[in-house]
Amino acid sequence: MGHPIPEWKGQRGRPPYEPTEKDRNKIKLLLALGWSNRRIANAIGRSEATIKRYFRAELKERTSMRDRLEARRLEKAWELAESGNVGAMREFGRLLERNDRMEVERELGTPAKTKQETKPAASERIGKKQLDEIRARDADADLMAELEQEASQNARH
Repeated sequence: MGHPIPEWKGQRGRPPYEPTEKDRNKIKLLLALGWSNRRIANAIGRSEATIKRYFRAELKERTSMRDRLEARRLEKAWELAESGNVGAMREFGRLLERNDRMEVERELGTPAKTKQETKPAASERIGKKQLDEIRARDADADLMAELEQEASQNARH
């Protein structure tokens, strides 16, 4: 009858924290949303040290949590669409299009670097003094252009 009395009851100090599956799922969701450890700790109602201690495995997977969340959304939408839910079919189509756009943007945004692009040849490299001279000329040109622009705006005709 009732809840069993924990072994620590009647002893000094705070009882040890026991993470639940609900807490683990909440932390996975918050990691997928990009929350910091401190913000997650505030949401769970525990200290940041407690979060780091009891949820170390989940925190290590921080970078992959967003992908897992998206995969789960696609999976659920697909399951509902297979059962004949028309709204789920539309939502799955939207998720699929969004995923395709993200993949194209990812491919276009990060071009593959070849070995030649990463390091210029020794004859093409510029020394510090030459680089400073080029920067000084560019700064002079920028300053002159800015002064010309101000002069043309303030000129009274």
